[in-house]
Amino acid sequence: MKRSLLMTAALLGIAGLQAAQAQGQDTLAKIEKDNKITLAYRESSVPFSYLEAPGKPIGFAVELSNAVVAEVKKQLNKPNLEVALMPVTSANRIPLLTNGTIDLECGSTTNNSARGKDVAFAINHFYTGTRALVKKSSNIKDWADLKGKKVAITTGTTNMLVVRKYNEEKKLDLDIIGTKDHADALLLVESDRAAAFPMDDILLYGLKANAKDPASLEVVAEPLQVEPYACMLRKDDPKFKALVDGVFTGLMKSGEFEKMYAKWFMGPIPPKNQAIGLPMSKELKENLKALSDKPAT
Repeated sequence: MKRSLLMTAALLGIAGLQAAQAQGQDTLAKIEKDNKITLAYRESSVPFSYLEAPGKPIGFAVELSNAVVAEVKKQLNKPNLEVALMPVTSANRIPLLTNGTIDLECGSTTNNSARGKDVAFAINHFYTGTRALVKKSSNIKDWADLKGKKVAITTGTTNMLVVRKYNEEKKLDLDIIGTKDHADALLLVESDRAAAFPMDDILLYGLKANAKDPASLEVVAEPLQVEPYACMLRKDDPKFKALVDGVFTGLMKSGEFEKMYAKWFMGPIPPKNQAIGLPMSKELKENLKALSDKPAT
């Protein structure tokens, strides 16, 4: 028994040391040594990062990642640098970054001060708030209409924390079901196993646009909060953060960022060629000038 406990403690100690070493790692030096950069992607974070086909992610955040890769190739003088892609979930994206498995995560990740203890964030590239996706036939219009009902929320998201807090404050007696990813939560609403899917409003609009029956769904309720999205990278790596921020600054100052936004948020997108139709928020317009990586509280 003692030997087992000692072995477990030793293994945990080694894992912790490896994570700490990865955290303080020079990402550019790692990429140069391995001749490979590993990008994370989400499978259903429409229109930021989602699958067009198996193993083929597309989206607004994917294009941001690709712009970073182009600059890494340029700075390291490695035009044939290998680009590896790895799917991540809300629950495992931070551990996979801190332990060195992935080098950059651009998706639909909220930049907040709690996560800032473990990872670093690039310049904010989107602002969103928690709302709810429901069936139109449910006649649910606001949070109060969900009292006593089942709601599905993706595990590992800030939305889970926000809704739990709101549920306690307002005594809504919600039955909260945690799901692996956004697609699973959507399925629970579509199949009437949950009354609502609370999530970042833009993700809900994207999922609705690509749902089996978009006309049967709607996004409702006042936003519970406004939070920024940003790409994640390892802490204590100022060189790589400067590269990523430099790429985004260039895109934002040149007007290219606005063109990318129009493509993914205003125009028709795969696979159904439906438009989300969400104009740029005032917060994001302001950040194209401020170039801030300020987190949500």
